[in-house]
Amino acid sequence: MRRALFLTSAAVLAFGLAACTSEGEGEDKAKAAPRPVVSVVVEPRREQAIGFSGTIQPRFQTDRGFRVLGRLVSRHVDVGDIVTPGQILAQIDPVLLNLAERASEADLVKAQAQLANTTAAEGRTSALFAKQVANQADLDSARQALEAATAGVQQAQANLAKAQEQRSYATLTADEAGVVTSVDAEIGQTVAAGRKVMAIARTDVRDAVVDIPDFTARAMKQGDVFSIRLQADPSVADTGKLREIAPQADQATRTRRVRITLDRALEAFRLGATVTVLPATEVQKPAMAELPASAILDRDGATRVWVLDTKTKTVRSVAVDLAERDDRKVRIIGQLPAGARIVAAGVNSLSEGQTVKIDERTAP
Repeated sequence: MRRALFLTSAAVLAFGLAACTSEGEGEDKAKAAPRPVVSVVVEPRREQAIGFSGTIQPRFQTDRGFRVLGRLVSRHVDVGDIVTPGQILAQIDPVLLNLAERASEADLVKAQAQLANTTAAEGRTSALFAKQVANQADLDSARQALEAATAGVQQAQANLAKAQEQRSYATLTADEAGVVTSVDAEIGQTVAAGRKVMAIARTDVRDAVVDIPDFTARAMKQGDVFSIRLQADPSVADTGKLREIAPQADQATRTRRVRITLDRALEAFRLGATVTVLPATEVQKPAMAELPASAILDRDGATRVWVLDTKTKTVRSVAVDLAERDDRKVRIIGQLPAGARIVAAGVNSLSEGQTVKIDERTAP
């Protein structure tokens, strides 16, 4: 009986030891075998902002014309020519103006002769009055004639000055530096006073003029900063501030005309050049990485991802900021460098520093 009991106890003990040994070996094997994980590689991308096409136009443009009627006899500039202050632009036939000036000169000579005559007459009358030969009425008449002759000279001088001024109107000159943007009269044409002969634009202050959809323009305000790039050479860029927004949208296109003053007015931004305009806030948007939603670990009130070290085959958690999130994907702002490998699935069963095996399958 004792022998049977001893044999039974020994068998149970041996079985228990075998079971413990088997379990310990299984745990060691489990610890030794790295867990396979599916991962993705971070590829930060910057959104391609949509710009608005526009043209460079002058902020200040003046229509130039003659102040008097005349026939155009010469024009010294064409479209695109640069002009300087005082430069002669065009001339009308000055014959009639010259005749008017000569007539005014003759009137002045006549008035001066009359003044000399009345001055002498007033002197003689005054002498006779002193000798009591002429009466008071004669003296008053002489003095009145002298005053009238003096006024006649002044009037003739004013008429001559006016005629000389009008004679200068036969020559059209530039008031300030600029560029000729249009020509509206040719040699031989008779142009009325004030009619547009050409347009001159200043080149020191330029605007980018853009037609922007009404719903977009509503959110803009004066002073907003924009990036402006030359379409012919996008490497040429400038910034500008919104100066003017059309109060009403165009009935046909439902767009509003916006004027943006260039900050530097680079020479490359010539009048008429086509440009692309972007709000500065769109240009400065950070690059974002897109990951599957299954890569996000929500733990301790923070949003994290597991970053896989390809050398040590271990993982570490990194806090991230989400720009967008839905059931399938998330977009992360800037914390993850390009080329980083992120665990894409099973994130809740990993621990800090855990060794894993990289599964080469592509994450969904």
